Amino acid sequence: MPHKHILRRTTACLLAMIGFWMLSFTLPASSSFPWFKAWGGNAQIVTAALAAQLSTPPSDQTGNQGSRWQRLLLSESPLLSNWDQSKGTNPTSPSGQTASENGEEEAPIKKTEPGKIVEQFFQATDAAGYAKADDVYILNRTSKTLDVAALAATPLDISLPSNGEPQILIMHTHGSESYAQDGTDVYNESGVARTIDPNYNTIRVGDEIERIFTEMGLSVLHDKTLYDYPSYNGAYDRSKAAVEQYLKDHPSIKIVLDIHRDALVGNDGTVYKAVTAIDGAKTAQVLMVMGSDDKGLPHPNWQKNLALAMRIQHRMDTLWPGLARPITLNSSRFNQQLATGSILVEIGSHGNTLQEALAGARLFARSAGQVFLELKA
Repeated sequence: MPHKHILRRTTACLLAMIGFWMLSFTLPASSSFPWFKAWGGNAQIVTAALAAQLSTPPSDQTGNQGSRWQRLLLSESPLLSNWDQSKGTNPTSPSGQTASENGEEEAPIKKTEPGKIVEQFFQATDAAGYAKADDVYILNRTSKTLDVAALAATPLDISLPSNGEPQILIMHTHGSESYAQDGTDVYNESGVARTIDPNYNTIRVGDEIERIFTEMGLSVLHDKTLYDYPSYNGAYDRSKAAVEQYLKDHPSIKIVLDIHRDALVGNDGTVYKAVTAIDGAKTAQVLMVMGSDDKGLPHPNWQKNLALAMRIQHRMDTLWPGLARPITLNSSRFNQQLATGSILVEIGSHGNTLQEALAGARLFARSAGQVFLELKA
């Protein structure tokens, strides 16, 4: 867009916002238009409107656009939104009980109905408030100040053994998480978007990642235990004990991947799916969620873990642009303090189909696998 058009639109937007704001103060308290005051005094909405004028929202190959407005109106994920960002602590759960360190109070999600799922392409823009280094974007939900360029240059002091011993552990803290039923991918639910059938939940996605890694010459252990069934709460405590045992029994393991799927529900209850088009096929986007010591709990190597995720993100963006959603840095640890080389990976969301998730899993595995092969001793 020519610069003069940007300037004209921005000026018009500013004038409209100023007028809107001034009008909100002239209305009497008993006005039948209270939303004027709410919107006129809402800095987030004003900022979002200006950002929409200053940058063109990115679009995917299906024509969907992601903008600051959509990020304001869309609660991206129970995992990501279940935090008080200003304090870096958990809010009180809907049941009135304080959730655990890892935000395990299960957020209610809407049952997916075929034909009523909205496709959404998630991509950061320079104007969207992300920390950025080259093509790697990080959504920082902590109180930490990030030197992203320094993190990108951080050497990965991880050495994968070459003696045939296990190098990578794939596991699932929330293994019963499943996808939208579609075509022949039909299953019995154990809850909304959940099933204990390993052919249709995130364990199946882990199988696909394991297959690709093995084909690439990497040595993998895949833990298929359901830590979130029959009880969802406490899953991180149970998976933590399991990972500790795996690391004790197999000290050769240097990479721990906790595979999940996201849940994207708008404030109005709309179900979204994170999707892009790669080689003509609809593919679930991939999100890496990284922990930190922002809550004051020991996690000395969180920056090294983040540096590894950034390396994988860069490889995904190089091989398949649009596959990766921006990395999210969170206040909780998600058991990533157990090993340098720990990553929580969200393959798609509950609105995606299993086939879309498997497509995303394959491309993630090929990208991450290339990075891991470079770490072999």
